Amino acid sequence: AVIGKHRTEDGSGHQAEKPEQAADIKEHRGNTGTGNEHLAAEELEPAVIGFAGGLICYGGVLLKNRFHYDDALDVVGIHGIGGTWGALATGIFACASINNVNGLMYGNAAQFGIQAVSVVATWAFVYIASRILLKVTDILVGLRVSADAEAVGLDLSEHNERGYNL
Repeated sequence: AVIGKHRTEDGSGHQAEKPEQAADIKEHRGNTGTGNEHLAAEELEPAVIGFAGGLICYGGVLLKNRFHYDDALDVVGIHGIGGTWGALATGIFACASINNVNGLMYGNAAQFGIQAVSVVATWAFVYIASRILLKVTDILVGLRVSADAEAVGLDLSEHNERGYNL
């Protein structure tokens, strides 16, 4: 097996910067050489993160119906809620043999705290920046069309063409 940035000796596909990291990964994984002995908990973590992420994003998309906010592209549900889960999951499942930092599952609760603070800071930044950009856009071109234009439909009122011929 190639040691370096390709494959470790155990064939797990985790990248190793140095030969001794490859041995650490192999030891951490609990593999005896073939890699087929058992499915380690660490190998299920990405599936847990992905499966939970899918459910969380779906739930995030449903929030717009519950709270009645305008989000035609589901940005809040997918990027906001899903990204929050991804950042927090990093703090939960991080493993030093892979990225040199352990997360909550490996005894480093501080990393989860760091991830949580980064989420709060990101949400605060996005909220403030969005409010500024929306205000500037409203001043320059407006954010909403008139109620009449919305009732007629934007295809006709804004683009002077029919989107559908029913």
